[in-house]
Amino acid sequence: MIFSEFPIFEAEDAILAHTTSGDGWTLKKGRCLSKDDCLLLAEAGIQQVRAAKLEDGDVREDDAAKAVAEGVSGEQVSSTAAHTGRCNLTADVDGVVRIEVDTVNRLNAIDESITVATLPDFARVAAGQTIATIKIIPFAVEESTLAVIIQAVSEGSSPITVAPFQPLSVILINTTLPALKDSVVEKTTVLTKRRLEVLGGVTNEVLTCRHAESDVADSIREAAQRHPGLIIVVGASVTVDRLDVVPAGIVKAGGEIEHFGMPVDPGNLMLLARCDGIPVLVLPGCARSPKLNGIDWVLERFASRLPITRDVISGLGVGGLLVDSPVRPMPRDQAVREMADVRSEYSIAAVILAAGQSRRMGQVNKLLEPINDIPLIRHTVETVLASKAESVVVVTGHHASDVEKALYGLNVLFAYNPDFDDGLSTSLGAGLAAVPGSCDGAIVCLGDMPGIQPGHVDALIELFDPEAGRSIGVPVHLGKRGNPIVWARHFFDVMTDVSGDVGARHLIGANADLVYEVEFEDTAVLTDLDTPEQWARFRETEAV
Repeated sequence: MIFSEFPIFEAEDAILAHTTSGDGWTLKKGRCLSKDDCLLLAEAGIQQVRAAKLEDGDVREDDAAKAVAEGVSGEQVSSTAAHTGRCNLTADVDGVVRIEVDTVNRLNAIDESITVATLPDFARVAAGQTIATIKIIPFAVEESTLAVIIQAVSEGSSPITVAPFQPLSVILINTTLPALKDSVVEKTTVLTKRRLEVLGGVTNEVLTCRHAESDVADSIREAAQRHPGLIIVVGASVTVDRLDVVPAGIVKAGGEIEHFGMPVDPGNLMLLARCDGIPVLVLPGCARSPKLNGIDWVLERFASRLPITRDVISGLGVGGLLVDSPVRPMPRDQAVREMADVRSEYSIAAVILAAGQSRRMGQVNKLLEPINDIPLIRHTVETVLASKAESVVVVTGHHASDVEKALYGLNVLFAYNPDFDDGLSTSLGAGLAAVPGSCDGAIVCLGDMPGIQPGHVDALIELFDPEAGRSIGVPVHLGKRGNPIVWARHFFDVMTDVSGDVGARHLIGANADLVYEVEFEDTAVLTDLDTPEQWARFRETEAV
């Protein structure tokens, strides 16, 4: 590949290195320049362009990315279409991602032009979630370099796979003491069942016994006779020694202790045992909390049929300090509600931003421009009202009365932003503040996206599940991210702190492990109408 500055009339068929714009036109990075493109650039007074020309033996970036993606993909993994040299790998099923770390590191060391980035080994993933991305750095790579990568992959097993969650039958044993409230036991039972349900597990039976060695032994024997896949014990008092009440009861029942303790905090006081060939898991005290703890990691491995041994547990220390972060089974502000009332679905509100000044439209407010005789903002709001959004908040500011008049009769909440001229961030804050407290999150919609349909909104809402690590929902078309975006409630505070004419997109990069992408075939999620030229093109193409 030749990368250089080319005289404009020698640039035909070259790949443009940087996006170039002029009066009413834009040629994007990566575009293969045509003869007409070169004439357009010349008429704009551009004499040279920095670009790349492919040579014999070069493989285009998209072809190379797809080849590497297919090479590293293993069981329960699919690759998306390649775009701009990037190809993503997604999980086919809910499960635990397995990464052969040494193999991926070896691939990344072969040549700087080809990169493979993945989630951490053993990360819990949901079907459709992006688990890895292959990015080709230049516009093309040498065929010989690509061959070395493919050969390295073919020498062993596929380095990126997903171990799917499989049905897991569980018997839960609660021990009790007079000082332990029944409500605590009940809430812990609900929470434990919920932890198992999101992994495909089923609690077949719940047994209760006194927190005494003989009673624990009787319950362990009774549970083992039913042959579940796993026995879980929640002690009224936390186990602090191998000779404590619960482990002593397990031994008395004929079981053996395999390992006590875990280098994960919270979760240190976990105990693993076995009775009649059935694994017995004694939960630490932190399991009464919905926050992420080491027991979640252990349950994920049980559910995906990955081995849980002394060596495995001992190897969890690096990364085992679990700070209080959004990466946990349930957001903090939801925890109390979830402990008391577990729900099968999440409630998502919609926040529609309609306060802007439409500066690029001149004197016209774009939101009041008609589409089939209906103002654009009414078209947008009616679309969202037809979706699964629980409630709809419309943020007004510029021409507030006219916007409200355009929405007359619709079942929406209005949030007026008096600081609308200070930028998008103020409207975002006003809208989030108006979201009903019963909602678990919000889908933030722009008022000027005419192609958005209820199905776009529904698809984003349906995959939302913070417990499964899906807290930020982003629509994608051919590798490019668009709008609207779903946000879990625990992001609201930091989103409200944003200032200026920017949204909260920086939080997507900062919380990549919590992002789920939804791929759409149409361009609606990328199309907004900001200028008279865009309106003209839209009306021509849509024939409205």
